Parts: sequence; C-alpha cells; structure tokens
Amino acid sequence: MKNQKFSLQDRIKSFTYAFNGFKILLIDEHNARIHLVATVVTVIAGFYFDISKVEWMIVLLCIGAVFALEIINSAIENLADLVCQEKNEYVKKAKDLAAAAVLTAAFVSAIIALIIFIPKIMMLWF
Repeated sequence: MKNQKFSLQDRIKSFTYAFNGFKILLIDEHNARIHLVATVVTVIAGFYFDISKVEWMIVLLCIGAVFALEIINSAIENLADLVCQEKNEYVKKAKDLAAAAVLTAAFVSAIIALIIFIPKIMMLWF
C-alpha cells in the first residue's frame, strides 16, 4: 500500500462504509436484531433505575463487545462461505468458534446486567 496523503473525503467515505456495515448487520443478521432489542431494554432500564456512571461504563462496554463480536462473526461467516462453498471441517470450526465468541460475550453481559439490575428491581418490591 502506498503512502497516501490525508484526505477528508476518504475519511468520510470510510465512515460511510462502516455505517453500511451496521445496516448490513441489522438487515441480514437475526441475532444482531435480538442484541439490539436487548440493548434498547437495557438502556431504558439504565435510565429508569438511574444507574451510576461506573455501571453505565460497564453496560456500554458489554454492549460494544457483543456488537463488535457479532460483526466479526458475521464477517468471518461471509468470507468463509465465499471461500469455501462445500462442507469443510476447518471452515465449520472457524464459524463455530466465532459464534462461540459472541455467545460468550452475550452470556457474560447478561450476567453483568443481572448483577447491576436485580438489586435495583428488588428495591422496588421491598
């Protein structure tokens, strides 16, 4: 890659590509829509329960991690399907590992949400 001068137009284009990636993610990936619903519910709960700044930072890191891994997982799946259209054990492994990364982040995020929100919900009842 040659050394190019800074170009504002190229930087704007790169944002356009990234936003297109979000669009593709939400249109093509069912699990991303589930994550989006969970995000909306969590953010509403965060405002309702007036969570602390530290709790917001943790929640936002969890949301970012889940979406980032979902994006990487989708990219791996798309590339794998392009490169190898017949069944291949290595491709299956790569896709399963990428999916496991998303599941791990989502599971840990759910546990963190329970740790943050259950005490606040319990305070409503007692």
